[in-house]
Amino acid sequence: MSTYILAFRNDPTRTPTPEQEQLWVDWFAELGERVTDFGNRVGQAVMLGDNPAAPDRLSGYVAVEADDLDAAVKLASGCPGLTYGGRVEVGEPVPMS
Repeated sequence: MSTYILAFRNDPTRTPTPEQEQLWVDWFAELGERVTDFGNRVGQAVMLGDNPAAPDRLSGYVAVEADDLDAAVKLASGCPGLTYGGRVEVGEPVPMS
């Protein structure tokens, strides 16, 4: 198993409803022991790069264990944020050498 980071991106002005918050609780329960680091929500964020005016910003992250990148993407596909316009970026950390 390898570790993968799921980086959540969403509209920074969005306020989740209680129902949407519950969907996150349910999803994390479904992921269970595959979560190795519950990460954090992200408050203020600044985007740098080619398109700093992109409509979404980093809103949180979590680390999960999966057999491979495809399995990590499958886990990420259940992210509740995807149902209301959010995005998830899935990546495998590369150890520093």
